[in-house]
Amino acid sequence: MGMQGDFYQVLKEQGYVLGVSGEAGAHQHLTTATTILAFKYLDGVLVAGDRRATAGNLVMYDRTDKVLEIDRHSVMAIAGVPATAYEMARILEHSFKYYRRTQLQELSFEGKLRALSKLLKENIPAALAGTGAVVPIFAGYDSEHDAAKIYFYDILGAEFEGVEYAVSGSGSPTIRGILHYVNTWGEQPLSEMPEEQATVQALRLLTSAAEFDSATGGVNRDANLYPVVKFITTAGVRTIPDSQLRSLFELNVCRGL
Repeated sequence: MGMQGDFYQVLKEQGYVLGVSGEAGAHQHLTTATTILAFKYLDGVLVAGDRRATAGNLVMYDRTDKVLEIDRHSVMAIAGVPATAYEMARILEHSFKYYRRTQLQELSFEGKLRALSKLLKENIPAALAGTGAVVPIFAGYDSEHDAAKIYFYDILGAEFEGVEYAVSGSGSPTIRGILHYVNTWGEQPLSEMPEEQATVQALRLLTSAAEFDSATGGVNRDANLYPVVKFITTAGVRTIPDSQLRSLFELNVCRGL
């Protein structure tokens, strides 16, 4: 008779421990929670994320950077445990830099995707134990094919291309529906939006996520706290300054709040 049970049962029989075990783990709250998104706009890809980190029902930090620039043409947006995600980002950054200096050329976009997938696969025991799950979005400009691309992953390292957009994190179910609606029946598809309109769209999406997901941080104008928004084009990665986000938010978002 063949092996019975589901995928998690198979992993358990192979020796993986599922769930946080032990007395310490029973009361442990990992820092997590996020809403991150990426979509193609007129000139490339926009990647954005809120800035709240939580542990259980506690807000641990409200200025977390969840959209990390890995090199001049690629960005990793993180959902999950920040410590593990930041470590992955550091390894990727050094790996890409090492390849560039030793081979005197950039690592291919395909190679970058494989590198992140490998890190996630190596993290499977920690992810299944509940101590280090990361569900990232990787976006960048593929110079070989002259195109901006978006990929999202599961915690086991499988990668999927977001043809038009991708979302991840606890607030993602809310904005995934909005993205589909806007892209399908809006005044124009996301891919035809100019930079300013795309930025307004990202601010509205993250504000909507914060409205329905307590683990997603919203805009705090008194603290001058805004989401992180980056653009990736053929010229490289560029971060939108808070002053510009403030102006666009006050003109196009807060009127409905």
